[in-house]
Amino acid sequence: MLRWIRQQLGFDPPHQSDTRTVYVANRFPEHGHYIPQRFADNRIISSKYTIWNFVPKNLFEQFRRIANFYFLVIFLVQLMIDTPTSPVTSGLPLFFVITVTAIKQGYEDWLRHKADNEVNGAPVFVVRSGSLVQTRSKNIRVGDIVRVAKDETFPADLALLSSDRGDGTCHITTASLDGETNLKTHYSVAETTVCQSVSQLESLQAVVECQQPEADLYRFVGRITVTQHGEEIVRPLGPENLLLRGARLKNTKEIFGVAVYTGMESKMALNYKCKSQKRSAVEKSMNTFLIIYLGILLFEAILSTILKYAWQAEDKWDEPFYNQKTEQERNSSPILKFISDFLAFLVLYNFIIPISLYVTVEMQKFLGSFFIGWDLDLYHEESDQKAQVNTSDLNEELGQVEYVFTDKTGTLTENEMHFRECSINGTKYREVNGKLVPEGMTDDSPDAGLCDTESHLTYFYNDNTVCHSELLFLKAVSLCHTVQISYDQPDCPVGGGDPFSHANGFSSNHMEYYASSPDEKALVEATKRIGVAFTRSSGDTMEIKTFVSLFALRYKLLHVLEFDSDRRRMSVILQTPSGGQVLFTKGAESAILPFTTSGEIEKTRLHVDEFALKGLRTLVVACRHFSPEEYIDVDRHLNAARTALQQREERLQEAFSYIERDLHLLGATGVEDKLQDKVQETIEALRLAGIKVWVLTGDKHETAVSVSLSCGHFHRTMNILELLQQRSDNECAEQLRRLARRIKEDHVIQHGLVVDGASLSLALREHEKLFMEVCKNCSAVLCCRMAPLQKAKVVRLFKTSPEKPITLAIGDGANDVSMIQEAHVGIGIMGKEGRQAVRNSDYAIARFKFLAKLLLVHGHFYYIRIATLVQYFFYKNVCFITPQFLYQFFCLFSQQTLYDSVYLTLYNICFTSLPILVYSLFEQLVHPHVLQNKPGLYRDISKNSLLSFRTFLYWTLLGFCHAFIFFFGSYILMGEDTTLMGNGQMFGNWTFGTLVFTVMVITVTLKLALETHFWTWMNHFVTWGSIAFYFIFSLFYGGIIWPFLHTQDMYFVFVHLLSSGSAWFAIIIIVITCLFPDVVKKIFYRHLQPTGTQKRAPVSLIPPPEKAQSALIGQCASWKRENREKSPIKASKPNITQLDMSQQ
Repeated sequence: MLRWIRQQLGFDPPHQSDTRTVYVANRFPEHGHYIPQRFADNRIISSKYTIWNFVPKNLFEQFRRIANFYFLVIFLVQLMIDTPTSPVTSGLPLFFVITVTAIKQGYEDWLRHKADNEVNGAPVFVVRSGSLVQTRSKNIRVGDIVRVAKDETFPADLALLSSDRGDGTCHITTASLDGETNLKTHYSVAETTVCQSVSQLESLQAVVECQQPEADLYRFVGRITVTQHGEEIVRPLGPENLLLRGARLKNTKEIFGVAVYTGMESKMALNYKCKSQKRSAVEKSMNTFLIIYLGILLFEAILSTILKYAWQAEDKWDEPFYNQKTEQERNSSPILKFISDFLAFLVLYNFIIPISLYVTVEMQKFLGSFFIGWDLDLYHEESDQKAQVNTSDLNEELGQVEYVFTDKTGTLTENEMHFRECSINGTKYREVNGKLVPEGMTDDSPDAGLCDTESHLTYFYNDNTVCHSELLFLKAVSLCHTVQISYDQPDCPVGGGDPFSHANGFSSNHMEYYASSPDEKALVEATKRIGVAFTRSSGDTMEIKTFVSLFALRYKLLHVLEFDSDRRRMSVILQTPSGGQVLFTKGAESAILPFTTSGEIEKTRLHVDEFALKGLRTLVVACRHFSPEEYIDVDRHLNAARTALQQREERLQEAFSYIERDLHLLGATGVEDKLQDKVQETIEALRLAGIKVWVLTGDKHETAVSVSLSCGHFHRTMNILELLQQRSDNECAEQLRRLARRIKEDHVIQHGLVVDGASLSLALREHEKLFMEVCKNCSAVLCCRMAPLQKAKVVRLFKTSPEKPITLAIGDGANDVSMIQEAHVGIGIMGKEGRQAVRNSDYAIARFKFLAKLLLVHGHFYYIRIATLVQYFFYKNVCFITPQFLYQFFCLFSQQTLYDSVYLTLYNICFTSLPILVYSLFEQLVHPHVLQNKPGLYRDISKNSLLSFRTFLYWTLLGFCHAFIFFFGSYILMGEDTTLMGNGQMFGNWTFGTLVFTVMVITVTLKLALETHFWTWMNHFVTWGSIAFYFIFSLFYGGIIWPFLHTQDMYFVFVHLLSSGSAWFAIIIIVITCLFPDVVKKIFYRHLQPTGTQKRAPVSLIPPPEKAQSALIGQCASWKRENREKSPIKASKPNITQLDMSQQ
């Protein structure tokens, strides 16, 4: 029972043993030594709380906040000692804040519980007791045999046992896990492949031994021991045998698999990255201000305590005749009495710390975040996607961004690949209307096309020497891939000529390719249009059709050498129709060309550089033919590496390197990735706003530079410096010094910097300061050949630099997640590479162009709203508590309170809370169109300028000044002549306090009205409604005898106050005295020292309230009317200044 309670409270996770042994179908051994292992159940838990731990855990988290903890201490002090105010005055606001926050967090967690219950309650089929039983997903246990049907997601991590295919393979997509949208093939071992019925599976005797759960999606080491006829057969298991939870079954009717990792031990759950809590600059400033105000509070309490004892040094004040001390008071310890008095003053002044500030800020952020989702300008009609807010804690940070780090592919570009050019055997070709046309010829030239129509069949046969290399290149491109084919698609003709839609009785329009990357799909579709079509993939068989053969050519797939980021290439080993063995490989030119020994190497290298300068993504294609003896050796190396249980990855890398050598170069491909709409305008707007843009990409530097030029990241007149291919620390340091000198010499012109991943690693290792100095003096920086973790390192480098600039990272793929999580603000693009980036981001948008409005408009509004909210809260609390401090000088520091307890309690909760909340939701200094058209206005709010110490000091001193006017204005009125009533009755101390409180509520409310530039009906309602509510409440509170109140000092006080004409006169005079200097100051500064924002905010640009909503909505129509045509990448050769080692 105790263990169950600890697990429910989250303190006792299931025990993990050092090894994991899974008995298939939970057939545990009947004899021998067997120690039961405890595994996690299959429930997924993304929620934070349970019904048992919600109260203690939530309270613990809330009281970690300094203001909440402080008020808890004050509340406890009021309970323990005799204080001037009731414990309710601190307890009720604290209870209100804690309750509202708990309800908000509880609701959010309930939504997570609801989502978890949907997943955990999903129906699944499990083999139990010789039959197929339907149960819920959460009831799956490790060892259960689970059946999954086509298009269903896997409910746990399953080791594949069999499928409806004879070869035991199945196809899955892992887009929800790693962002890859391709169909991946997974395999079962031969001994379990035959078990395709429930009865066969029930009789299967097998044991799976595997590693403990780990988060790496691509690593799984294990083995399965199958007992057949008393003989144990051991087979290795790898990632190709494991079906991950969250992946989806495709193009396979059904599979059976045994659950090896369940619930929170599945790889998907282990990849739930607990995002570090990001804190905005405003929140940090707010905490600093709280500490300063805590210091003011302690100073006032200590000063009041000292003055009290100084005053009581005279006997007549220490023990007046009307307040004689008891014997216990005379004998009490002076130290304890001093502490008690100090705590009493602390309680009296404690409201200078605004307890409701946190809850108001949270409500403002939560409610304000809906405006992003509602903005029609951020809605993408083509994909039907609107902007998405994953966390509302960083809204104001959007207005403080200084650096933007962006991915290229899929973020600046469309990630829609189109084959454009290729180089075959040293000759360049381009595709025109489904034909390959050699360079310098047009598609209507005689014999221009390569293998494009039946008339060219004779060309093949008559000149085999000319066409052999071209045909081999096209075969390599159409066979070297992991593309899968779906025949279930509707008619989807591919653009351009498709020779197979009408030839040989083969209809390819019902065929659709699924690829691991858009590049692969574009290349296979291109070869199909040109005349070599990949038509079938079944098990270990790949089939292509060409015009030179009347029959399909069938290749046997012997091995796949998978792509990885270290090798940057992938290969296939095939058995040709003639019986020979050949290796086809493709990859980056730096990963292929060093291993080639024949072919047109130099010409191809030149063509690859030309493709890159045009902004095309390049791949190099090569092959190697094996003799029978060579293939036996290759097969032995691969099998030995793949069956290794120890250091399998290292041995595979060695085997791949052994095989992928002595290559014959076939050619290269150039694929175009179009720029997204309005990318250039967006980058230029960010630059004008004072935001530096960095592009971080994995592409080769020529391609990256070309795209940077075409999108406006680099200007044509910009001097582009390079830090490339540095091989040592000394070489890198010397290059950085030369770059720094060059920048100082040419300080007039703008500079751009290009860095590659290898050089960046060296620069960050020993020369961070020098590298940072060079980067900060460059207008734009481009990092190419970057690994995902390197992207995060670059972001962290700037994030932790002495200036501590606010950083923003934006990307669309799983490789951008680490960068997105590292930056202060992470933005995911809803692209074609899955949803990993979107799920791990703070905000998600459909296109890069939306970033401009997100920062320049929404960021600007959020920041000015919350900056004013924070300053105003401190101001109104200084106004509130300073008269209480001044009052002590007139009551001998007897700790008499100036205000009634109900007023103390409701001041922040009711009387002054709604106007500032509504202001912080709707305020607009200028029209959104002006902010978007004048990006320079963003600079007015940069570097947290509205929350600077100078601004904070202004609001604080203003609060003290107004408080002095409230108190002494009322005192001057009542100090000499207290007979202000018509019947000669006198005002008492409660009437005096109520007069001060009334003036204060009116003044702080009207002060906010003076700060408001954008009036809506809601602003009018809460502003005048708050003042009216105060008067109505006070009349009811003081006009009725409430039976549940022990004392009612305020009975008829407010009515008497309002019946005095002198009091009304005093209220008007004091309010005008307070606010008139503010009006004069605003007019003076606006005309003599206006900010950039004020200069561009004439009255004509600010729409009336009733037109505000229609103006915001109308922006969508104007965007839709603009040119939607995609900008093709066009770039001339940049002006590159490369400072190599020869330039001394």
